[in-house]
Amino acid sequence: MTTMNLGSWVQSYSIFNQASRSKSFPLPRSFPFNPLKNLSSSTPKKRSLTSLPSISAVLTKEDTIKEEEQDPQKPSFDFKSYMVQKASTVNQALDSAVSLRDPVKIHEAMRYSLLAGGKRVRPALCLAACELVGGQESMAMPAACAVEMIHTMSLIHDDLPCMDNDDLRRGKPTNHKVFGEDIAVLAGDALLAFAFEHIAVSTVGVTPGRVVKAVGELAKAIGTEGLVAGQVVDINSEGLIDVGLDHLEFIHVHKTAVLLEAAVVLGAILGGGCDEDVEKLRKFARYIGLLFQVVDDILDVTKSSKDLGKTAGKDLVADKVTYPKLMGIEKSREFAEKLKSDALELLQGFDPEKAAPLVALANYIAYRQN
Repeated sequence: MTTMNLGSWVQSYSIFNQASRSKSFPLPRSFPFNPLKNLSSSTPKKRSLTSLPSISAVLTKEDTIKEEEQDPQKPSFDFKSYMVQKASTVNQALDSAVSLRDPVKIHEAMRYSLLAGGKRVRPALCLAACELVGGQESMAMPAACAVEMIHTMSLIHDDLPCMDNDDLRRGKPTNHKVFGEDIAVLAGDALLAFAFEHIAVSTVGVTPGRVVKAVGELAKAIGTEGLVAGQVVDINSEGLIDVGLDHLEFIHVHKTAVLLEAAVVLGAILGGGCDEDVEKLRKFARYIGLLFQVVDDILDVTKSSKDLGKTAGKDLVADKVTYPKLMGIEKSREFAEKLKSDALELLQGFDPEKAAPLVALANYIAYRQN
């Protein structure tokens, strides 16, 4: 795939030039479109989504986002209630799927991280995409759980001493601090394997062809064309001086965005979406996936460990390349706003009521505080 060419956007702010681009790694996979090509040198204007329901319960600094030109006659979407309900349903499904059984210790370790809380953004995206294209929640629940299992695996492994070496996750000691490095590695491995078993065995009401397609999508998202690729390049980038925005984009598209993309695409496939809708939602998910990481980078340098529930400032200590490091905090925020706006544009044309959860989730990702 071609790259987003973020350098051209940054040049309009006279921060970087072409010579600053990284030449350390090839970038075989990235965005096939450029979300920043029309971004002016002024702060991006928010686009009005007048065809969509107003959002009145998305968390921001003021705990509220109100869409521009909001029509008081339109029903509001209660995002808090939606997320509480979805998180509760997902947590019950995860608790049931990964029960405490022999060998007890490995299942304790799996459950310790899997049920430690978290926002359940990825499962919610999966379920919302399924319902958007006309499917039922039950059709995508095993896939939603599978994505969360894989996300949890990535966190367990990411926290290991050989990786990011972190002691805190979701406000609790990391898995290897409680169970030891050996069990933590195996717990992650077990969650990864069981994720695919769960989709294959537990998905109901979906044709076998769509289940197989979903399994293939998920496998690709976490292998050497996805999560693993991003992690490898991220590790090898620590301490490098000549790291540019294209290089950083590759890391985050693969390490973070690709799993959010998989969550949305799986939901759309299992819900019976046509190819055109699946690809439109894929693009939407790539934007919000990268948005998630840009916001994460900003929060890492602006919030405390108490606020985040994980160690703050660790990227700075590890001398990792981040968006604030390359672009500054304000330009990073402008980039995040652009990604959010372009993502929301892709939801135009879908049923407004069914699209409301994805609109709210995009806003939540953009304005979250932890």
